Amino acid sequence: MPGPLDNLFGPGKQLQLEAPDAQEFAGLVRSGIARLKDARNTSLALESRFDLAYNAAHSLSLAALRRLGYRAGNRYIVFQVLPHTLGLGPEVWRVLDKCHNMRNLGEYEGLLDVDERLVTDLIAATQAVVDALPK
Repeated sequence: MPGPLDNLFGPGKQLQLEAPDAQEFAGLVRSGIARLKDARNTSLALESRFDLAYNAAHSLSLAALRRLGYRAGNRYIVFQVLPHTLGLGPEVWRVLDKCHNMRNLGEYEGLLDVDERLVTDLIAATQAVVDALPK
């Protein structure tokens, strides 16, 4: 019986099948954890902390997807499938969704308006991704 991720792969769809690579997985996790650590550095500008935490969340979420043998066709899908890759609920992926939209406004329209609460929530959501990854 096909799983929920199986419905998202194929020509013209969001995911492609690609064999997992242990080195790639380890590198994505290592990069994500390093960025998350740096995002907690309150001496950095809030925008920098946001960028670091967002990119950490993306790297770690991508690692979870790659571990299962899928490659993402876009950045956003790695957050959408967290319930299937790591069993994480809406309290995590909704924060990541909001931050993805905020990141796009900053990247494409120059409208990055983040506050301490958003960065704190993003760091907490990213830590939840770290905690859910297999050890």
